[in-house]
Amino acid sequence: MHRFALMTAILFVLGTIALPGAPALAITAKQKMETCKFGADHPNGGGPKLAGKERQRFIERCMSNKNDPRGTPNG
Repeated sequence: MHRFALMTAILFVLGTIALPGAPALAITAKQKMETCKFGADHPNGGGPKLAGKERQRFIERCMSNKNDPRGTPNG
């Protein structure tokens, strides 16, 4: 019985150590929108803020589920 408790404790500690190393891919839509708005307000590391249709287009592309905002290599 003592051996089972020791193994359980070791597995718990190892799991706790490994958990922060897992990628944080599960962000909420609200968090993503905040990031997209920040990008629209601070383009190119401090360039002028985007406005109007250009800002809306930027946010729509940012919020889409595409992995690459540049598009496909052949199109």
